[in-house]
Amino acid sequence: MARRQQGILTGMPFMANITPRTFVDDLGRKLYLAKAPTRIISLAPSVTEILFAIGLQDQIVGVTEFCDYPIEAKQKTKVGYADPNIEVIVALQPDLVLAPRAFLRADLMAKLEQLKIPTFIVDPESFEEIPSRIQLIGRMVDRSAAADVVAKMMRERIAAIRSKTAGLPRVRVLYVLSSQPLITVGAGSFIHQVIGVAGGVNIASNASVPYPRLNMEAVLTADPEIIVFPIGESEGIPLGDQQLWRQWTSLSGVKHGQLHQIPSDLLNRPGPRVVEGLERLARILHPEAFPASVAP
Repeated sequence: MARRQQGILTGMPFMANITPRTFVDDLGRKLYLAKAPTRIISLAPSVTEILFAIGLQDQIVGVTEFCDYPIEAKQKTKVGYADPNIEVIVALQPDLVLAPRAFLRADLMAKLEQLKIPTFIVDPESFEEIPSRIQLIGRMVDRSAAADVVAKMMRERIAAIRSKTAGLPRVRVLYVLSSQPLITVGAGSFIHQVIGVAGGVNIASNASVPYPRLNMEAVLTADPEIIVFPIGESEGIPLGDQQLWRQWTSLSGVKHGQLHQIPSDLLNRPGPRVVEGLERLARILHPEAFPASVAP
């Protein structure tokens, strides 16, 4: 049987055994790449940050309008986000599109497959998988050494923070992803796991979905000791919405002034900087574990 064209996603029998240039994405689909891609489109800010972190800035030809880090990412051609522009994607002639699970519109996927534009889903569901995904991308683009360095540094920093918080009392945490409606993180979200490593207990840990809606009755019953709001230009909780929480004076977090902010691009993006978000959160939950002299 002749080998299929470079980059085609397929479930054909000859792909049953993983070859050195075959990669499996987060949907379990297999992608064969005869050589490292040189024209890459990123459809997630976290993926863009990974590509820059491992030295692929020159190979990136397209990004989303939310890809704002590092600053050079803003200079790349924009292809959209929730509704990517297929004409722009095609015009950029990519040999690889890296996308999150949310990208999966059936019509768009079908069009890319029809055009033989290889699309690979990168969407880690757990905090521990993030360094591994960086290494996977590194292997795909022949930057394994650089990716291994980034992943090693992340794992070492995670381990150091975990050791600082391991023996400390757990504090009840509400992470407010959205205020209207009230949406937080559940056990299926990597942010839930970040809260645990940082020394907290997510009050929505029993939710059956990764990003559950809550009503105030549930929040009042759980009584979070610390309430955390992501903030940022493109995503985050407006200051006015944050202030509205002060009306709930029976909440421990409100009563003791434990309403905190954290940059959304650090904690909400499953990329290299998530360890910075982890440390900031750990410092909020357990300032006693971090000497003030070395605070960021």
